[in-house]
Amino acid sequence: MKTLTTPADAPEEAVIAEAADVLRKGGVVAYPTDTLYGLAVDPRRDDAVARLYALKGREAWSAVTLIAASLAQAQLAAITGPVELRLARVFWPGPLTIVVPAQPGLSPAVLGEGTTVGVRVPSHAVARALAAAFGFCITATSANRSGEPAAATGADVASTLSAAVDLLVDAGPAAGGTPSTIVAVDESGPRLIRRGAVAWDRVLRSLE
Repeated sequence: MKTLTTPADAPEEAVIAEAADVLRKGGVVAYPTDTLYGLAVDPRRDDAVARLYALKGREAWSAVTLIAASLAQAQLAAITGPVELRLARVFWPGPLTIVVPAQPGLSPAVLGEGTTVGVRVPSHAVARALAAAFGFCITATSANRSGEPAAATGADVASTLSAAVDLLVDAGPAAGGTPSTIVAVDESGPRLIRRGAVAWDRVLRSLE
């Protein structure tokens, strides 16, 4: 595994460009998010997603969430209605994942045998820069094997996944804390799927 370092608040262009190139070639990149370190692959490539699932030891029915650099980029992978757009405009960048119907072109494995995808725009500059340089949403599953502790630092990634990850973008310790809140919207309105960093009552108030 190759490791490149960059400041968390001012991602180095050359580092991000090299990481994006690894993704274009079907590789796996570990990178920091606003909570923990995550694993990025191209969610449109069956082979890359298969590598990710094998690395994680993840069940085929378990969907993978995505992160985007912006709302516009999120809409390349996700079909957003008016309620979802309002939530995105209030809480992005930030720890709110919105589950919506997937656009065509994503690998079926990313959807966990379903038709929806969870997506968010994170508040971490490195994560957004990587998605922006890649030109499409990237996967955001935690950088660990399923059932093992999540990685909060680049050293954690190196100690457990060095043989399986192609490139580590090390920007120092991730902030940790509560994971993103996950919500979906159906005919009856917003629905809480997982409690997290954004309180559910804040979500509801934003729609009043």
